[in-house]
Amino acid sequence: MSSSVLRPAPRPLNFWLCLTVPIVAAITLVLLEWTDLDMDLARLFYDPAAGSFIGRHSFFLEDILHDRAKEAVIVFSVLAVLGFISSFFIARLKPFKRELGCLVLSLALATSFVTPMKAVTAVQCPWSLKEFGGKETYSELLSPRPATDKPGRCWPGGHAATGFTLFALFFVLRDRRPRLARQALIFAFTLGTVFSLGRMMQGAHFFSHNVWTAVFCWLICLGCYYYILYRPAVMTDRAALSQPANA
Repeated sequence: MSSSVLRPAPRPLNFWLCLTVPIVAAITLVLLEWTDLDMDLARLFYDPAAGSFIGRHSFFLEDILHDRAKEAVIVFSVLAVLGFISSFFIARLKPFKRELGCLVLSLALATSFVTPMKAVTAVQCPWSLKEFGGKETYSELLSPRPATDKPGRCWPGGHAATGFTLFALFFVLRDRRPRLARQALIFAFTLGTVFSLGRMMQGAHFFSHNVWTAVFCWLICLGCYYYILYRPAVMTDRAALSQPANA
């Protein structure tokens, strides 16, 4: 039996809603650039007496929540790649070839976009700014960067992408296992939020950096799902096949 026969019909998806929410979030973030929200939230995690962020030297935040957690997601990504490659040769995996391919592409794109954007935008980390014991000058995302010998590499949030990239699981599972897909969505959002909060406590990112990351990861995963897995025509064709010949 071919994999195309075994693939489930795609469940209806409100793409307007899936696009509107991140777009509204992005517009809100742009407007928040004219407020002190990022600075105010960063100050909650800064200890002026110690001259550093409260989580700057935390073993748990750096070694466990950052390093080990990132390694766990990397292992998961490697397993996804191996699963995709195996789907070309192992009969039991062939029906899941497109899903595995979508998962691999989503994970790759939702993490690989971060480093180039950091280099292009050159946004400083909170811990590098004068307001928080550093030497660099703060500038809004859409403003020119002050002259410096050490351009920033902090927008968007890299570690947040490690968690939010798992939005891909929601889209990959939604047609076959909708309940599990919803659980995966909650898990990805929670993990990305925890990673974001941890890095904020260390002074590595502002709040907006991580929300931007969530927006990008969501749109990337949505796009991969739409172009690889979402086939409304499949539902129409199957409905037509199910009708009596004389209908």
